Amino acid sequence: MYKPAALSLRKRHHQTVLELVQCGLQRSTTVTRGDMKRGLVSLATIASTAPFVGLFGTVIGIMNAFAGIRGAKMAGLTSVLAGISEALVTTALGLMVAIPAAWGYNYFSNRMESFSVEMESCSSEVFNWCIVQLSCARPASAESNFDAR
Repeated sequence: MYKPAALSLRKRHHQTVLELVQCGLQRSTTVTRGDMKRGLVSLATIASTAPFVGLFGTVIGIMNAFAGIRGAKMAGLTSVLAGISEALVTTALGLMVAIPAAWGYNYFSNRMESFSVEMESCSSEVFNWCIVQLSCARPASAESNFDAR
C-alpha cells in the first residue's frame, strides 16, 4: 500500500511538472505568434497609407494642371495634360502598392491564424501526452512507497 505522504508528494511533483510544461507551451506559442505578427504590421501600414499617398499625388497633379491653365495664354488641352497625367500616374502607383500589400496582409493574417490554431492543437496534444505519461509513471523506488506490514 502507498504511504499517504509519498502519494501527496508525488501528486505535487506531477502538478509542478504539468504547470511547467503548460507555461513552457504557452510561452513558446506567444513568442511564435509575436514573431509572425512582426511583418504584418508593416504590410497593414503600407496597405492603408499607400492610397493616401496616391491621393496626395493626385491633388498635386491637379494643382499643376490648374497652374498650367493659368500660365497659358489659351486654356486648352495641352496646357492641362501634364498635370492630369501626373495625377493619374501617382494614383495608379498608390493603388499598385496598396492592393498587393492588402492582399499580402490578408493572406499572411489568415495563414498565421490557421498556424496559431495548429499550435494550440499541438500544445494540447503535448500536454495531454505529459498527463498520460505522468499518470502511468511508477515511482523510482517502488519498495519505498509500500508499507512493510
